[in-house]
Amino acid sequence: MATTLTLKSGTSWSDAWQRCLAVAPEAFRDDRVLNLWGAAWQPDGRALPATSPVDGSPIAGPPRIDAATAHQAVRASLDQHRAWRHVPLDERRARVAATLDALTQHRELLALLLVWEIGKPWRLAQADVDRAIDGVRWYVDGIEPMVEGRAPLDAPVSNIASWNYPMSVLVHAMLVQALAGNAVIAKTPTDGGVACLTLAGALAAREGIPVTLVSGSGGELSEALVRAPEIGCVSFVGGRDTGAAVATAVADLGKRHVLEQEGLNTWGIWNYTDWETLSAVIPKLFDYGKQRCTAYPRFVVQRTLFDEFLTAYLPAVRTLRVGHPLAVEHPEDRYPALDFGPVINAAKAKELTDQVTEAVDRGAIPLHRGRLTDAHFLPGQDTAAYIQPVTLLNPPPSSPLHHAEPFGPVDTIVLVDTEAELLAAMNASNGALVATLSTDDQATFGRLAPQIRAFKVGHGKPRSRGDRDELFGGFGASWRGAFVGGELLVRAVTQGPAEERLPGNFPEYHLMP
Repeated sequence: MATTLTLKSGTSWSDAWQRCLAVAPEAFRDDRVLNLWGAAWQPDGRALPATSPVDGSPIAGPPRIDAATAHQAVRASLDQHRAWRHVPLDERRARVAATLDALTQHRELLALLLVWEIGKPWRLAQADVDRAIDGVRWYVDGIEPMVEGRAPLDAPVSNIASWNYPMSVLVHAMLVQALAGNAVIAKTPTDGGVACLTLAGALAAREGIPVTLVSGSGGELSEALVRAPEIGCVSFVGGRDTGAAVATAVADLGKRHVLEQEGLNTWGIWNYTDWETLSAVIPKLFDYGKQRCTAYPRFVVQRTLFDEFLTAYLPAVRTLRVGHPLAVEHPEDRYPALDFGPVINAAKAKELTDQVTEAVDRGAIPLHRGRLTDAHFLPGQDTAAYIQPVTLLNPPPSSPLHHAEPFGPVDTIVLVDTEAELLAAMNASNGALVATLSTDDQATFGRLAPQIRAFKVGHGKPRSRGDRDELFGGFGASWRGAFVGGELLVRAVTQGPAEERLPGNFPEYHLMP
């Protein structure tokens, strides 16, 4: 007999919102969040309605400002920048460290907001917050040699990031940029995370960090946040379509930039026998429903190994746990242990479902399709943003699933017979952030890995964006501008010698670290 689930005690959206009002009353109102610019919380902008992907219930939407207000905010940030860049390093470090202490104090509330706003299971929501705090603390402890002989930029850094990692990508970048001597501007992602970012922004602003946080349409605000002369650097994380427009703008203006874009990250299988290791890693590759820039949605498999691959893959993918991230048997139970919850919204779930249906209609072979009836839900809850794992063999070339990252729990498999075919299939998207090749022979890996167009290539193990001193970038269309991670993140947002060439992928050169 099925168990009726209930919401974990103290975790409702109303509970989280009341806690936000108590912690940061300057940034939250009864029914909306405020924008932060000109060193003050502004009740401007039109708050759009929003719903949680978790259950379709109403949550706070972004207070969208217009282009004229965005230009005012950018000019105010430039004024902050001109003062902040002269603040001594020790004081900047103390203020960022105090911000990290405040984030640590409110870690659980930040994580709970991520659950409701972008559907992260509790374990992954906490990890997002912790990676931001721990990552920035590494820079606080070791910043001196990174900025020696360098100066802040002449103008603030503008950050435009996707919704999937508000803390460990966006807040992390902003605090390191500020530590390096820059005022920072961020546009809240349209699809989610505004309350979490508002709380983090409030905690940073209290410590005197020169943060600007605004919401609005990317198309309407891009003139101010990308092209305005008051912007010293543009840091972008998102899809290739939007990224291409940003890349064109910054290239035309000769503006410093860091543009992380999507790529089809692939996992190759060639002359391989360690199936137990592969089977153990498959569920981990579905963390957060593969809504990550370093997810692996494509397996390229040697045809003669396909039966053994399926024997390892299918039992592993059938163990995945999907459902409401806060649904428990008893109110005081621990948070449920899930691999993923919803995708970012119902529209994305429908898009993925339609792509899978179209691919199958055109010849793809479905190898695995999970059922929503096996997921963990509250009685009668909205499940429109949920999709169970799907695995397809040989998606047709006409399908987006053949050449692009699905950004959801959909795996595709391509079979190959030669090493040349393996490499061609692994390089299908003109550049990727990460890739992995599983092969028993070290010499084979050493020979093939340099021909895979990904910034990081793992040998039988997944690669990630990395933390602390680990570098990150991309090949081909997956990256434009300076590479980041470790010392390179600081170099990307500071000025060095006059003739310095930053490691990165620029229109005029490509320089590896």
